[in-house]
Amino acid sequence: MNKQILRLAIPFIISNITVPLVSSVDTALMGHLGSTAHLGAIGLGSAIFNFLYWNFAFIRMSTVGMTAQEYGAGNDKEMGLLLGRSLWVALLGAFLLVIFRNQISHLSFLISKGDPDVEEYAMSYFRIRIFAAPATVGLYALTGWFIGLQNAKAPMFIAILVNVVNLGLNFLFVAGMGMKSEGVAYGTLIAQYSGLLLGIFIILKKYKKFLKFIQPKVLLDFTGYGRFFRVNIDVFIRTFAVISVLTWYNFASAEKGTLLLGVNVIFLQLVYAFSYFSDGFANASEALVGKYVGQKDLSKLQRVIKYIFGWGFGIALVFTLLYAFAWRPIMRIYTSDNQVVLEAVNYIGWIIAIPLVSIITFVWDGIYLGATATAEQRNATIIAAALFFIIYLFFDNSLNNHALLLGQLVFFAARGIIQSIYFKPAIINKLLIQ
Repeated sequence: MNKQILRLAIPFIISNITVPLVSSVDTALMGHLGSTAHLGAIGLGSAIFNFLYWNFAFIRMSTVGMTAQEYGAGNDKEMGLLLGRSLWVALLGAFLLVIFRNQISHLSFLISKGDPDVEEYAMSYFRIRIFAAPATVGLYALTGWFIGLQNAKAPMFIAILVNVVNLGLNFLFVAGMGMKSEGVAYGTLIAQYSGLLLGIFIILKKYKKFLKFIQPKVLLDFTGYGRFFRVNIDVFIRTFAVISVLTWYNFASAEKGTLLLGVNVIFLQLVYAFSYFSDGFANASEALVGKYVGQKDLSKLQRVIKYIFGWGFGIALVFTLLYAFAWRPIMRIYTSDNQVVLEAVNYIGWIIAIPLVSIITFVWDGIYLGATATAEQRNATIIAAALFFIIYLFFDNSLNNHALLLGQLVFFAARGIIQSIYFKPAIINKLLIQ
């Protein structure tokens, strides 16, 4: 069982850790142009795209569980149909983003006010990169489908290609050709389509037999989309709740002044750093849990859950010790501002607690997605988000920044506790009566 888990988890972790490398290089390239406006433009433009694309992440999440279950059941036709339906929904949504790009950019820059120069460069960045939407969202569908087929290497190779092409083109366009923020946008645009082309190549090379089931008549028959849309809607609501908490965390941090904003932004980066590793095992659980649910094999399902939690807590313990005993040098990686590091002393306990608290949530998230127990996961996330906002609104005046960080910890803890309670009725009992 450990071999199966690591065969999936390690490629996911490699894929995850390539992502911050590109954003770091982009930041460095913009930071050396002699104008902070271009740096701010990349930050603002990226924030808009992160919000847009995070709302489409449900396509990848829901596709994994449904595909893995059909893989476990050996149902080639449904696996082929899931590929077609996921791509159809992804591309439809992406083309809507392109069609309504002017309205989206107008609303985004109306909400996110910046200096005139920053907004001008960010608008230019947005107008170029928005045309990558079909490739970016299409890759969500392909990645989810590959993971469902227990293939973690394909998403890894795609992620590496996208990031290598992105890095190379950004250096060429910015450092070599003298382009600025628009050069980064073009680099991202071309890189995303290179990833999509590689994904299509892998399908044609390895999974061509599934394409015969993808027929326009079947794809346009929406009577067959019942479960597909139900799962996708549940995951979309769940994702939106997570994004709402994250967005509020950033807005609330900004209101607390530059010093606390610096502390909270770095703390969030430390959560992300942990998630790059923990999500590798969560993604592995999506694929394996889905497969065993499809096979209706309760014994292997319970076994893989036990092993995944074991690996998860092991990773969480490593990060807990790392943050407890090496938090100062880690903070220095993100900032050279002594005041930010000194201020972090007052709040470091919250970030030390995050790994062991959040790992329960991250692992359950993967298990629930693999089992497509999405209604229960949706409910758990909504309740946890409500608790986050209640804690912040009621205790912000008295606890100040501690209220925000407490709310974040409770958000993770509540999701883990509620999904632990739901586990037997949502997954085990349903499997027993099938």
